[in-house]
Amino acid sequence: MKKLIRFAIAGGVGFIVDAGVLAALLHLTLGPFIARLIAIALAMATTWALNRTFTFARSGRSLAAEGFRYGSVGVTAAFVNYGLYSALLLSLPALQPLAAMVLATAASMFLSFFGYSRFVFRGEAE
Repeated sequence: MKKLIRFAIAGGVGFIVDAGVLAALLHLTLGPFIARLIAIALAMATTWALNRTFTFARSGRSLAAEGFRYGSVGVTAAFVNYGLYSALLLSLPALQPLAAMVLATAASMFLSFFGYSRFVFRGEAE
């Protein structure tokens, strides 16, 4: 349960980065789809650093191996997140991009936790 709470905190910080970057880029008149790609990438980098040091601890693998695994899970979750975000914006044109981001992020959070806890940060001996 402690890991889940720490994951939620790290995710909350990542969410703030994601939402802040998305809002800033939308304000700069970048389109909602390109802005979201940039925001997801920066949020993913933020959450890797936090999950690695605060939530799960280092995995015991090399930084490159851990980074590859984190990226694999992160990109998979990002595809789900971005796909839901895009589907929501395209199917509900009145929906604000930040609202679509909130819904898509909530849906992909469970995939992220499972992947990070089981595939990335789980030690070799576990």
